[in-house]
Amino acid sequence: MTIKENLNSIQKIIDDTAKKFGRVGKDVHLVAVSKKQPVEALKAMLSCGHRLYGENRVQEAIEHWKELRPHYPDLKLHLIGPLQTNKIKEAVALFDVIETIDRPKLASALAHEMKKQDKNLPCFIQVNTGEEDQKAGIHPQALPEFLKFCQSEGLNIVGLMCIPPVAEPPALHFAFLQKLAKENGLKELSMGMSSDFEKAIPLGATYIRVGTALFGARD
Repeated sequence: MTIKENLNSIQKIIDDTAKKFGRVGKDVHLVAVSKKQPVEALKAMLSCGHRLYGENRVQEAIEHWKELRPHYPDLKLHLIGPLQTNKIKEAVALFDVIETIDRPKLASALAHEMKKQDKNLPCFIQVNTGEEDQKAGIHPQALPEFLKFCQSEGLNIVGLMCIPPVAEPPALHFAFLQKLAKENGLKELSMGMSSDFEKAIPLGATYIRVGTALFGARD
């Protein structure tokens, strides 16, 4: 299938699933994960009218978008991978949303850089719902205190993001993230990827991050 056919197919699944569970498809935003994709694939997706993309690494995102972005003023870029403090200046300059805030040092540095660049980017806190040692994200029990810290630093925290453990049912983690968001007064939920986004929609996902199902398997 072509990228356009994949995009249409996924959008139909989003719309149908949302409707089935009493939601509206347009409230579930499709983040096209463009990491490691060739420029030709990005141009193909852009030609379909899609304007919301997710990147894992700051440097790769710069290489992907520095020449394309000026031609698409309505483009929106989400950082969905871990952010190192030495890349904050470039990240704030390039991205429209930061989805992976997970530690006080990063939150403080981001807030400082946003003030310098006169920006107020929407941010998500990444929650390590499975409390996996190898995975980024704040542990759930630390979330309320960390959220207050981020807000005290001046960050615009709009929601939560998670990546469920591979060996566990993703819906359990999506339901848990939804519960955490409600308890902490946050509306946006970034959860669900190519293999499980249909399970995230009934549980309140407002952003789903899809790569392989859109672009095909990477080399």
